[in-house]
Amino acid sequence: MSEHARPNGTIDLKSLADDLLGKAREAHAHRAATTVYGDRDSLLRQTALALLKDSELAEHDSPPEATLHVLAGRVRLNGQGRGWELASGEIVPIPPERHSVTALEDSVFLLSVRREPAGEG
Repeated sequence: MSEHARPNGTIDLKSLADDLLGKAREAHAHRAATTVYGDRDSLLRQTALALLKDSELAEHDSPPEATLHVLAGRVRLNGQGRGWELASGEIVPIPPERHSVTALEDSVFLLSVRREPAGEG
């Protein structure tokens, strides 16, 4: 059980975000991540990621369906010739195209991804 999980099964995202920011500040890559829900075999997976200001997740392919929900800070989702600036409390569907994420300030976001079932796609 995660140290951020409560006895009733809920997860304290505020303390999780604070913890991840602390880990990102100590990391050479200026980022930290942890799985909040799901595993490698799950169709739905949620991952919390912390990025320090000016850090970036390099451009990568989009999963079948995904959302980016900012828990703290501000980020920019960079798509193909377009972008979205999001602040704490905002969520956006990630378009089905190559994209990257840049932290405009120390930030934590929740990435929710629906993946293709094994053997499909």
